[in-house]
Amino acid sequence: MGGRLMGGRRMRNPARDAEEGSILLLTLGYVLLALAVVLVCVCATDLYLAQKRLDALADSAAAAAADGFTLVTDANGVRAELDDQDMRDQAQGIIDAIEGEAALVDAWTPDGVSVRVTVTVPWHPPVFSPFVPDGVVLEATATSRTALQ
Repeated sequence: MGGRLMGGRRMRNPARDAEEGSILLLTLGYVLLALAVVLVCVCATDLYLAQKRLDALADSAAAAAADGFTLVTDANGVRAELDDQDMRDQAQGIIDAIEGEAALVDAWTPDGVSVRVTVTVPWHPPVFSPFVPDGVVLEATATSRTALQ
């Protein structure tokens, strides 16, 4: 099987000896590749979920800021008026209620009836991977309109 018998002794096949051990290296290479892929997938999934959480936080902060209006009566009737400081306070209240490192970048009204809120949070990978950066800053912007227009 492994060689011919000559005089009661087995002869070695040089071609077969050269291939010995190559399966171990190949298996080790595939294991390292699989481990790298798993680590990158874990980091990518965590990054995706962190961005979705930040999007939800920005939506909540924008909705709360849009509710921070004052009713103004004039010759045209009653209308809702948004105040920049009230919008920031409402949005900051939502961000402060969530435990984490999220920060309010800006809350402003582009047209007087809607609020645009921008929120950032630093993201760090959950596991060490040499293929993923140590961290990035995620940003989300959401817009919401006042209940009364």
